[in-house]
Amino acid sequence: MAKQRKIQDYDWLYSFLRHYVDAMVRLSYRDIRYVGLDRIPKDGAVIYAPNHTGTLMDAMLLLAMDTTPKVFVARADIFKNPKIAKILTFLKILPIMRMRDGIDEVKRNNETIEKAVDVLRDKIPFCIFPEGQHQTKYSTLPLAKGIFRIAFQAQELMPETPLYIVPVGIRYGNFFRFRSTVRVQIGDPINVRDFFEANSEQTPQEQMNSMRVVLEERLRDSIFYIPNDEDYEATLEVCAAAVSRQKKHLRRENKQLRGMEAYFAANNVIVKKIQEMKKNDPARAERLLTLGREAMEMRKAENISMKSVAVRFPIFSRVLKSIIFILLLPYTLLTVIASLPITLLCNFLNGKFKDSAFHNSVRYIINLVVWPILMIIYAAFAYAFLPWQTALILTLAILPSPFIVHEGYRLVRILVSETKLWRNKALREKYAEIRQLTFK
Repeated sequence: MAKQRKIQDYDWLYSFLRHYVDAMVRLSYRDIRYVGLDRIPKDGAVIYAPNHTGTLMDAMLLLAMDTTPKVFVARADIFKNPKIAKILTFLKILPIMRMRDGIDEVKRNNETIEKAVDVLRDKIPFCIFPEGQHQTKYSTLPLAKGIFRIAFQAQELMPETPLYIVPVGIRYGNFFRFRSTVRVQIGDPINVRDFFEANSEQTPQEQMNSMRVVLEERLRDSIFYIPNDEDYEATLEVCAAAVSRQKKHLRRENKQLRGMEAYFAANNVIVKKIQEMKKNDPARAERLLTLGREAMEMRKAENISMKSVAVRFPIFSRVLKSIIFILLLPYTLLTVIASLPITLLCNFLNGKFKDSAFHNSVRYIINLVVWPILMIIYAAFAYAFLPWQTALILTLAILPSPFIVHEGYRLVRILVSETKLWRNKALREKYAEIRQLTFK
């Protein structure tokens, strides 16, 4: 009798496709920064616990983090179709029920937990989003119990093997824009066995609650975190207005702090300032947040990008982007035509989703699957009707079309946005007052 295949077992086709899948993940962003990879434990089993803001792309970024195979979980309702369930199993994804599915359905998670424990016993990383659902905010949701049940049961079944829960903070430059930026930070791991020993006087339920608090804290330390309260949007607006100046202050202390890391650190400092201001100078904090709300309403009414607000030298930036756009316009028009089927298909499918958080996942899948097929068709026509040298040049020129188009669109969008901000004196004065209050 043949041995039953496990989801974590080696699959040559899966391993072969991983190279292409990971490459497409990296092409889907202008910049991906993985921070703290040296914190991933090497001496035991690992459960990755990422925050959840970008639907499928969260998992894809975690997968592309290194070449190690990983097993994921996804909500069980997408497994109802047998063909889709087979594909998901091939992709090393297990089903998990949620409380919204009903208590009777949740009881069926025992089978998934057993498989997850078996994955960990084979020292294959297991990935679960502890929030249980996604939200497009720089914040966190309450953590569900599933990750802790899996960790506790796994540690009991392999007492000699260290087991770690590793928080992973995913921070997108923009939740909805394709070819945005993303920062993935590995937080401080939780050694489950050591946690048991340090909290041995607690009941299992108390241990679970205590570990939940620790994981929440370490997850928040790994992201750009804003408390999810009534001041969230105003705080985010203040951060956009003040981040460049705060970044400049930080670089005086640490000249090595650059780019995405500088903005990440600066934003967190500003949020901390606002929280401290609420305690020590509530009147000033209220005025600052009121200005943030007013600026947000004015900016949105003019359809001005938040990215434009954070630009330190808008005039130089505007001129530079204009020159780049003009120089690349002929080539950009070629890529627009070549990628038009992709653009139309993505727009059609994204129109089916009310939740815009799914849009980048749709774009990723379409580019992953459909674009290679289109390239084969284009190449076949080019080689059939043109000299091979010309066909080769044309094929290579249009190969990156979907990504070039998004870069061109981004340049136009930012140029228009920065021009609107430059013309809106009242809004610029509002941001100047925000900066003055922030650094008073």
